[in-house]
Amino acid sequence: MIKTGAQHTASLQDGRDVLIDGKHAGDVTVHPAFRNACATVGEMYDFQARPENRDLMTYEVSGTGDRANRIWQLPTSRDELVERRRALEAWAGVHCGFLGRSPDHVASCIAGMYMGREVFEEYDKARAGALADYYRYARDNELYLTYVIINPQADRSKGAHEQQSKFLSAGVVDEDAEGLTIRGAKMLATAGIMANEVFVTCIQPLGKGEEPYALSFAIPMNAKGLKMLSRKSYEADARSVYDSPLASRFDENDAVLYFDDVKVPWERVFINQSTEMCNKQFHATPAHVYQNYQAQVRLMVKLRFMTGIARRIAEVNGVVDFPQVRETLGTLAAQCGMVEACVNAMEAKGHQRGPYFVPDRHMLYTASVLSQQLYPNFITTLRDLAGGGLIMLPSSIADFGNAELADLIGKTQQSPAASSEGRVKFFKLAWDAIGSEFASRHTQYEMFYSGATFVTKNHSFRTFDWGQSAEMVDRMLDSYSLDEELARFNAAAE
Repeated sequence: MIKTGAQHTASLQDGRDVLIDGKHAGDVTVHPAFRNACATVGEMYDFQARPENRDLMTYEVSGTGDRANRIWQLPTSRDELVERRRALEAWAGVHCGFLGRSPDHVASCIAGMYMGREVFEEYDKARAGALADYYRYARDNELYLTYVIINPQADRSKGAHEQQSKFLSAGVVDEDAEGLTIRGAKMLATAGIMANEVFVTCIQPLGKGEEPYALSFAIPMNAKGLKMLSRKSYEADARSVYDSPLASRFDENDAVLYFDDVKVPWERVFINQSTEMCNKQFHATPAHVYQNYQAQVRLMVKLRFMTGIARRIAEVNGVVDFPQVRETLGTLAAQCGMVEACVNAMEAKGHQRGPYFVPDRHMLYTASVLSQQLYPNFITTLRDLAGGGLIMLPSSIADFGNAELADLIGKTQQSPAASSEGRVKFFKLAWDAIGSEFASRHTQYEMFYSGATFVTKNHSFRTFDWGQSAEMVDRMLDSYSLDEELARFNAAAE
């Protein structure tokens, strides 16, 4: 039975401990800081549950006859990879790409690890078995997963074991026959408020002495001792959907997780205090590629939306036929197309890894490097197009309820392509996409989604086919020599 929005909403009413504005939030599905975002996720699950979307969004699990969301699909060919991507693309359309850690992201990570489970088997067969069992459990129960894979920043010149507090970063404080006991903090639990479970590990390289922090496990968001420290809620500050159409519904939230001696049973532990295996789990398996491929699919959808915002700005301001504006719009359209081209190239250049078909690594890292630079420039270009009209808007929807103000709005908010109300409505949307606090968070998020820029550039460096390029250079150098050319030069001179 395919999960519905009502079922997901009910699953979040589990007693999880979320702290915001100095208080325990209680039921996140009704709290004014989170309820609309939870409802948006519900819409995603309702979308997949519609009969007409059955084949688009689900696949038949081999050997069971059951169907599961394609986020858990393990493609065995390029055609299956494209089928899966179309589902991700459709799902991203529900939120226009603004849920950066929607259910398909961490599911892609776990699926990628499952594809490379032989790496886990070489490390520890029991831990590999736990991973395989968890993949099937998460798939069959349609879990929405988030992850925390970064340690708190603190003193970044020091390792986790060198910080003032031994358990600033989440690490093992005890181990027994039942499992591990974890104490400390991890970040960044984006969408943790709306997720069922969290995958906990470390993507940063770990060295000698950091073994207690070299972990990989999954637990429910309502695990005893697990606390979520929410950042400021943009949804709570959004006075209406009209004034903040994006922040009011798509604020996926971010949180620091604190593990107050949380017990993790062995069947949920995939890596136990192995820095070597912690470093391998993402890059020796398809996990890193698979999860970031999903991120680029989502970004592709988001940029289509933002490109639509750009064109509408030009239309509402009556400048769409200006040559310089069309040049700007053409550039934005090309940048949007570049991300889509990279997604298609990842699929076209993909390769078999055993029974599975995996997107091309270097095309992925090409997209990651370029899109990190692209997004903030994209936002700046939209700001240039919009000008001051993006700022000079009525204070809130309440202004339309005052006859005098409504009349003045009609006189001052004019456009050749929209009514005064239509102009205000659109520019409220545009501001929320490119200028509000919600928008600023998204710019920062897209800049660092794939990691620090030096990290993504190094991924590109290590996955590029330098041998092919070097062979071309060598072949050109070998096509002539000093002695031969000197003889020709002297003969010509005579």
